[in-house]
Amino acid sequence: MQNDFDHTLEGRVVLVTGGASGLGEALCRLLAASGASVTVADLDGEKAGALARALRAQGLRADAAGLDVGDADAAQRIVARTVAYWGRLDVLINNAGTDLTLPLTELAPADWLRVIGTNLNGPFFLSRQAAMHMSQAGGGQIINIASTAAKRAWPNASAYHASKWGLLGLSHAMHAELRPRGIKVTAVIAGGMRTPFLLDRFPELDPETLQDPMNVARAIKAALLLPAESVVAELTVLPLRETSWP
Repeated sequence: MQNDFDHTLEGRVVLVTGGASGLGEALCRLLAASGASVTVADLDGEKAGALARALRAQGLRADAAGLDVGDADAAQRIVARTVAYWGRLDVLINNAGTDLTLPLTELAPADWLRVIGTNLNGPFFLSRQAAMHMSQAGGGQIINIASTAAKRAWPNASAYHASKWGLLGLSHAMHAELRPRGIKVTAVIAGGMRTPFLLDRFPELDPETLQDPMNVARAIKAALLLPAESVVAELTVLPLRETSWP
């Protein structure tokens, strides 16, 4: 199956979580413009729908759905919906993420569970469902969007660090396990990006030291275009001037 896709995204079906803003939006726009059929999945279903309509207005192939990635049943439904709508699922991009910046002693158990549920449980639920389909279809690709927070730690982000370190470990475990089934798994260590996720919460950040999320999207596209015999298990994309890692 994947030999047909060595040089183009034409014909591939991509499901992007957290697809309505930030890196997710950049991925949906770039991959749809590169020939892929894209399902924009986001907790904000209205915003996902607006992006899908904008892409279709450009003559591109896009569908949209509301999705809480931390809901295991919803993960099953979105994979089934994507396969039913497009006829296949070739690429899953686990991009949805959340954070709460609080000291450990002020972080409520419900807040901890919400961050872990979105950032770690969600990729597991979705990858599990996608892998079942991809195994039967002869292969596919799963991209897990991690962070420099999976490589080092700073104060007041314990849940975020735990979830992203866990996601990096999960991604490498999936890489080892799914390779014999023809499923490529890539963990993306993304440095700071000019997205609402950072800038709305940390207005003191200098946007000029961050990277355009489209740059990270382009790196991910490059990983998707590798020949069938090769896989990037871990990809690090950093802003030249931002120093969170290394």
